[in-house]
Amino acid sequence: MNSLPWHPGSWRDMPIRQVPDYPDRDALAAMEGKIASFPPLVFAGEADRLTARLADAAEGRAFVLQGGDCAESFGDFRADSIRDTFRVLLQMAVVLTFGASLPVVKLGRMAGQFAKPRSSDVEKRGEAVLPSYRGDIVNGPEFSPAARVPDPSRMEFAYLQSAATLNLLRAFATGGYADLHEVHRWNQGFVARSPLAARYQDLAHRIDETLRFMAACGMSEAPQVRETEFYTSHEALLLPYEQALTREPSTHRGRFYACSAHFLWIGDRTRQPEGAHVEFLRGVANPLGLKVGPTTEAADLLALCERLNPSNVAGRLTLISRMGAEKVEEKLPALVRALAAEGRKVTWICDPMHGNTVAAGSYKTRSFDAILREVRGFFDVHQACNTWPGGVHIEMTGTDVTECLGGAHRLTEADLSRSYATACDPRLNAEQSLELAFLVAEELKNRRPGAPALPLQAAQ
Repeated sequence: MNSLPWHPGSWRDMPIRQVPDYPDRDALAAMEGKIASFPPLVFAGEADRLTARLADAAEGRAFVLQGGDCAESFGDFRADSIRDTFRVLLQMAVVLTFGASLPVVKLGRMAGQFAKPRSSDVEKRGEAVLPSYRGDIVNGPEFSPAARVPDPSRMEFAYLQSAATLNLLRAFATGGYADLHEVHRWNQGFVARSPLAARYQDLAHRIDETLRFMAACGMSEAPQVRETEFYTSHEALLLPYEQALTREPSTHRGRFYACSAHFLWIGDRTRQPEGAHVEFLRGVANPLGLKVGPTTEAADLLALCERLNPSNVAGRLTLISRMGAEKVEEKLPALVRALAAEGRKVTWICDPMHGNTVAAGSYKTRSFDAILREVRGFFDVHQACNTWPGGVHIEMTGTDVTECLGGAHRLTEADLSRSYATACDPRLNAEQSLELAFLVAEELKNRRPGAPALPLQAAQ
């Protein structure tokens, strides 16, 4: 395994996948230099604080909620869409906090989720063959030769849009919008209109009682009630952009931070131990994520853990399981047990979206029931292994899209065309996202750390 010293550009000497072919290399180099002169989007102290929060989740003292768009779009950049997604994540976090009786670490797939891996370098429509759409930071979604040419100038627009999004998120998080009382009132509205209202009433009633108790104790104006911590994340796919935003802060000499987001992850397609993406991220001090799919072998995962977190620091590495509902109980236990046997300190969270994508006519979609089955299977595996299921990672939006099937309102294939707005992958809408939170909260009530292990078949 490569043991050469790390520096922000050492990835350039490694094999790389999922890289766009920029025809104008001089323009690319000029744009990298320009972005390198811009201020950081996030700060070292924020990333360190998130590492500490994720360490709590690794050790059963917190639960992680990570959610947002499959891929942000330049064209959908509106304050109300940012607000609506932020609001639903807050609503979900309140429900999960009461279900788990633990703090919830809130991570948005926001302010930087512009690049997407693709299964093929080209897209074919009839006789026409064009480069694949790789996210708005690289090229355009329109199926035309001009739109599909990778354009370095898009990096600058991505930076500016990320900065504006972060500015709004910080204002929402600390300016009163995140007040616990307001968030609960939004949840009451959801419960009232849900066909499964009776199922959620008990949890809503418990939240009511707690808020009344806090008010009686004079705690309603405490910062913990009126404000929240909110962090950003995205897949670190476009390495020229990531390197351009890497900084060595004056307060953290000798430590480099990828300042495009608080938390960056490596996808299932770019997790080669000797690959460029692993090489880049092994050297930054941010907390990192690693997607773990059904083809992952225990030995390979242990090697990646050693490469990305050689000091075995809790909170440094989050493993994002994406097995699919049909494979999670078959594939995940061996990985969880192998890491536990080696004493590896990792935060396990479940991505129940990417392994459950299916075709419905001309649409890609996902079944709410399959998503829920994978989450429950993930919980069952961790209970059997006596380890902590540390969180969930979902693709969702705060708007009323019809991209995933099922849920309490029983969306069908006939509903998909009504509001199918995603540029890439199907997302849960606001109602489905909050419904999932209530159902996960029910699971969490009986899934506390230290509970007796159960055989995997017990919950089947």
